[in-house]
Amino acid sequence: MGTQPSKIALLLGACLAGSFPALAESSGTPGPVDETITVIGRTENTPINIAANVNVIDAAAIELSGATNLTELLRGQSGIQVSDSNSGAVFAMRGFSASQAVNNTLILIDGRRLNNIDIAAPSISAIGLNQVERIEILSGSAGVLYGDQAVGGVINIITKAPKDNGGSLQLSGGSFDTFEAKAEGSVAINDNWRLYGAANHLKSDNYRDHNASKTSSVLGRLQYDDEVQQFLAEASHYDNHRELAAALNDDQLKQNPRQMGDLKQGDLFIDAYLHEMTTAARTGYQRQLNEAWALGADLNYSDTLTTGLSTWNTSRRDTRSLLEFKPKAVANIKTDIGELKLVTGLDLSRGEATFSNRSNVQKLASAYLQATVPLTESFSYVVGGRYAEVTDELVDASAYPNGIDLDQDAHAFELGLNYRPSQQHRFYLRADDNFRFAKVDEQAYTPESIQGLKPQTGRSYEAGWDLLLERNTLRLSAYRLDLEDEIVFDPSAETPAGGSFPGANVNADASRRYGVSADWDWQATQDLLLGLEYNYIDAEFTEGANEGKALSWVAKNTGRGYVSYDVYEHLQLFAEAVYTGERYMEGDNANQGDKLDAYTLANIAINYSRDAWLASLRVDNLLDKEYVSSGYFSTWGSGYYPGTGRALRLTASYRF
Repeated sequence: MGTQPSKIALLLGACLAGSFPALAESSGTPGPVDETITVIGRTENTPINIAANVNVIDAAAIELSGATNLTELLRGQSGIQVSDSNSGAVFAMRGFSASQAVNNTLILIDGRRLNNIDIAAPSISAIGLNQVERIEILSGSAGVLYGDQAVGGVINIITKAPKDNGGSLQLSGGSFDTFEAKAEGSVAINDNWRLYGAANHLKSDNYRDHNASKTSSVLGRLQYDDEVQQFLAEASHYDNHRELAAALNDDQLKQNPRQMGDLKQGDLFIDAYLHEMTTAARTGYQRQLNEAWALGADLNYSDTLTTGLSTWNTSRRDTRSLLEFKPKAVANIKTDIGELKLVTGLDLSRGEATFSNRSNVQKLASAYLQATVPLTESFSYVVGGRYAEVTDELVDASAYPNGIDLDQDAHAFELGLNYRPSQQHRFYLRADDNFRFAKVDEQAYTPESIQGLKPQTGRSYEAGWDLLLERNTLRLSAYRLDLEDEIVFDPSAETPAGGSFPGANVNADASRRYGVSADWDWQATQDLLLGLEYNYIDAEFTEGANEGKALSWVAKNTGRGYVSYDVYEHLQLFAEAVYTGERYMEGDNANQGDKLDAYTLANIAINYSRDAWLASLRVDNLLDKEYVSSGYFSTWGSGYYPGTGRALRLTASYRF
């Protein structure tokens, strides 16, 4: 925010605007810019007018990066640490381990939750970057506005909402026999009604042996929009089939990180795979009652079937479904010193999951209210609260043959102060509670002595300063996050009755995280844009046997630097380096083993744009650095999942 876009960015913005005028706003103008977002308050706002740390990746930035998927784009952004066990990435914010990241980072698409009711990671590979208008990243807790799982941060993916006829076609190919085709387009039926559709198909052998994947998705949307009301109805389908490679031991990792690992031991099969199919539908309606008040509601449904064969010859057939209803009321009341903003609503959901010999139903109901109140033209405060109740109905042939019902509740409060003495400066203070309830499969796999895990609760404190100048943007923040009863899997815990593997889910000892972050962007010349980002996290246990020990898999130091240079009107170069510091292996909470080495990934992209055509060459891990993308500690021998080596992708797209 706040920097002038380079010429190529303006050109890309113009290309986008040719098909999608609604995106033209994100190209920016000279001087400080207030971008409109929806990640906070569940209503439109600007990042600098909110007491929170929010970063926006707009359409031009996505294009300039040359990234071909969300994982590449998000790696290193705003302190995000990525873990990938070669079957799908998870994103950790504010100091969580890889296994807990999926439960403590809330991922939304157009405000709809992608997080599942079980511990399976959200399927962000279902979302093609050609569908994305912008990505809003809130670092820190958002327990009042989003409730369950909004602990370390919120990633809100906003898809395109075109108003005219147009679309795009895109083809790309590259390393590891990768081929991808994307298409999307819109039709304006009249001034108010529009149709939008998108389809993606990706086929790749991927970096490791026996790790090939085929991914397809299709989406259709009908929208209505006038000055008084908005309506949408959308349906989508996602299909992902992936061969599974096993974890490597230390010797295998050093010998050949691309090998499949010990998939065949005795009579075990080497045909391990995972096949996920998800169908989702959503509809939403909003009506402006008067100048101040608007009412709206969203109804979302998703249904997933997962089949597969594990690396230990265990077949699976799991199903899960989630139905959500979310009515809300939003007010923007004008006063002499600014706008008073109110948002209040209900979040109601029912999820059902069946796996192995278990059948679980989880019902969640919560109510929230948040108010942003101006005190002067430059000073405002935000206050809010949420109350949530959850009911779990668990049936397990071994542990709960007659079934068991669990009833729990949690609450969250927030208070924030935002001071903007000028267009160039902003200061904020914020305290926000957070919580998460145990997932259905976590509740179903606990020690015999525990019937029902407690809700995980915590509180986040944060202070920040933003400086927006004509050619520079600087953002600084410091925070503390305290957690109690964190829900984790403990391999040393008592195995549940009938359990098929050692360990169980438990409430862990208390922990705390300190951190600071700094982001700087500089438009050095009209053609040259530079950026630096640094994040520091000190995460440790504050109680129990591991008091004073560092939380596993959390790197104290991470950072990112990038440069974007316009060679001439149609050609642009982009380069970035993403640094991840040393850290203990996942699960090494006693800090017994050696730390994993720090590493830096260098990525470059060359973009050529002329008229409606765009071509891009992206090289990830340019220096072919070997690193561990996911790893699990064991005194009997740790398991490693290697990161992807050097990968090239050539992409060509046409907008019409």
